[in-house]
Amino acid sequence: MSKEELETPKEEKKSLSFVEQLVEEDLAEGKNGGRIQTRFPPEPNGYLHIGHAKAICMDFGVAEKYHGVCNLRFDDTNPSKENNEYVENILHDIQWLGFKWGHIYYASDYFQKLWDFAIWMIENGHAYVDEQTAEQIAEQKGTPTTPGTPSPYRDRPVEENLRLFRQMNTPEAVEGSMVLRAKLDMANDNMHFRDPIIYRIIQTPHHRTGTKWHCYPMYDFAHGQSDYFEGVTHSICTLEFVPHRPLYNKFIDFLKEYDGTADNLNDNRPRQIEFNRLNLTYTVMSKRKLHTLVDEHLVRGWDDPRMPTLCGMRRRGYSPESIRNFIDSIGYTKFDALNDMALLEAAVREDLNKKATRVSAVLDPVKLVITNYPEGQTEEMEAINNPEDETAGSHKITFSRNLWIERADFMEDAPKKFFRMTPGKEVRLKNAYIVKCTGCTKDADGKITEIQAEYDPTSKSGMEGANRKVKGTLHWVSCDHCVKSEVRVYDRLFNVENPSADERDFRELLNPDSMKVYDNCYVENFAATKKPGEYLQFQRIGYFMADPDGTAEKPVFNKTVGLKDTWAKQQKK
Repeated sequence: MSKEELETPKEEKKSLSFVEQLVEEDLAEGKNGGRIQTRFPPEPNGYLHIGHAKAICMDFGVAEKYHGVCNLRFDDTNPSKENNEYVENILHDIQWLGFKWGHIYYASDYFQKLWDFAIWMIENGHAYVDEQTAEQIAEQKGTPTTPGTPSPYRDRPVEENLRLFRQMNTPEAVEGSMVLRAKLDMANDNMHFRDPIIYRIIQTPHHRTGTKWHCYPMYDFAHGQSDYFEGVTHSICTLEFVPHRPLYNKFIDFLKEYDGTADNLNDNRPRQIEFNRLNLTYTVMSKRKLHTLVDEHLVRGWDDPRMPTLCGMRRRGYSPESIRNFIDSIGYTKFDALNDMALLEAAVREDLNKKATRVSAVLDPVKLVITNYPEGQTEEMEAINNPEDETAGSHKITFSRNLWIERADFMEDAPKKFFRMTPGKEVRLKNAYIVKCTGCTKDADGKITEIQAEYDPTSKSGMEGANRKVKGTLHWVSCDHCVKSEVRVYDRLFNVENPSADERDFRELLNPDSMKVYDNCYVENFAATKKPGEYLQFQRIGYFMADPDGTAEKPVFNKTVGLKDTWAKQQKK
């Protein structure tokens, strides 16, 4: 990158994240030959959530901004938790967010290289096989203020360590019986330096390598080396890896000594930079907890619209642009924070307002009969698809004598400021006529079963008489020109703002009313043709998307978000 490209006006510099500032410093100093290469390194042991989306936006965004490349690398070093289902969904989610990778790599591509490197470490006195239990090793680690106790196996002869390490990679090796540890410093203030485990025995077949390996590298041993093998210039990760950074660099020191480039330690060395994680109110980001929600059927799967997973948000109707805009708005810092779910919903609302097609749907129907409208007559009314987008066009909605309206839009004995339907008052039926309520019919229990009204034939939208002002406008669908549907309305998944910080079992914190199903809804025929992936606004209600569970006979819709933030108001009551 040229000097001119890096010289950004001061007002633009202020908008740079601290990560981008560090990248620009490296470019200005000519590090790595002016190359920018990042990577997004998910472990394929679950589905991506919105926290991963923040890392994706940073990793791919930096590479894109500075004309570099971002590769995708699956850190598949634990076959007991990984499979191809997760790989395929990660690929899909990244593409859905709008990013393209340069190459796809796997940590398993480097298993032989890492094994050979581990052999070199043993031969050079930097690693040893330990036969203690995990509990014994943990106990001997000491505390941050007291040094650890060396393992009784720490000074084993090289030949014995080599023999045992090779034995670890056999079908007969027993899981937990032996580990390979780096021989570093048991008194180091950084606990990660106290002879960390770098290999362990796992007898589960690997999703790519099958049963070739029985001994697998730990994340801390494989991660930095994989970055180095691939030529990564900037290893961007979250704050929990700050204490891991010295170990990351130490292993690369060993690696450069191993491959004969130790004389130039700072050339082509990946630079680890850490930023804050994305945490949202009323949800959890822990993969372990998300797995529990799915495995114990506390939700309907990884793509349940209440989940913070990208596939769940996609199914609910969130757009990739809204997620990226939200992440851009909260920024990147070195301090963890809890972000309000309302900020994400506002970003969704703002984006969908620009692209969602407006349709009519009635969730809690009551029949409205226009008594002076001719029996059997129908009219095709023009409905604008999106007033924010002139290119979106329009569609037809059928008007008839018998309509469905929302039960909440009628009140027999209404207060003064009730501007919807009530006897003796006029309201406009959207895209159609002004009508005046003349009465209602009730059943034996007093429940309203039908509302009657008369229409003004001169008040059709677009006619001269339509200019008469009325204070209320109601949406509707024709009883004979609609499709019965199911609508799923979602609330917060948890009852507490920060379930991750609560000491109770997180299952106890689940909101029992996080999903309500309305199975007696009606949508206009045009809405019933919409498929998953098409953004809709049910007029006066909110944003929705068709769900894959739906059929042509009975479509299903998920509520994405309301037209306004009603959650905050509810919490103030």
